[in-house]
Amino acid sequence: MTRQLALDLPCRPALGREDFLVTACNETAVAMIDRWPDWPGQALLLHGPTGSGKSHLAEVWRGRAGGILVDAKTLDVAMVPQLATAGAVVLDNAEQTRDWAALFHLVNLMREEGGFLLLLSTQPPGSWNISLADLASRLAAMQTTSISKPDDQLLGAVMLKMLADRQLRAPADLVPYLVSRIERSFTAAAAIIAALDREAMSERRGLSVALARKVLAQTQ
Repeated sequence: MTRQLALDLPCRPALGREDFLVTACNETAVAMIDRWPDWPGQALLLHGPTGSGKSHLAEVWRGRAGGILVDAKTLDVAMVPQLATAGAVVLDNAEQTRDWAALFHLVNLMREEGGFLLLLSTQPPGSWNISLADLASRLAAMQTTSISKPDDQLLGAVMLKMLADRQLRAPADLVPYLVSRIERSFTAAAAIIAALDREAMSERRGLSVALARKVLAQTQ
């Protein structure tokens, strides 16, 4: 069979609130995001494993709040005054902060300025290696919510959404087959859907369980 060159064409995922699928593993976190601006202390810490949907939910909130996104690995004290004027800030990878004093300053100044702060992390703050006692105390008192690994229902629904984002049609038995065989994360789901798309384009064939079996054998 002649193989067609598979181009890595851009896929534009839908990231609106209506596109965020709610099940038991994330409903508490979704309720807290929807509760904004009624956040105790004007801040929220959202933690969950990589690929659980934190970034999607943060983008939903950022769009509503008109905020900015900052990677905590780049945060320093000099940035804080300007960030505090933004009104709403998402701080990603919060547990990887390299300047704990900067984070302490940001938490305090955002509150003083009447702004809102959403911290994202993979672990709850009690497990972070924080060298500043005052910051540890602030974080311990902060409103915290979490997202767990997706259940079968959510993972399957997200994979259907990923297929729709790529304008791909799949037989009814494909997603259940994949859900039972991949790592339970959105990252793994995105990777297998992308791999299936490339292989289907390359072989000029439609999606099927047989094709999925072949791709899984190549990637696992």
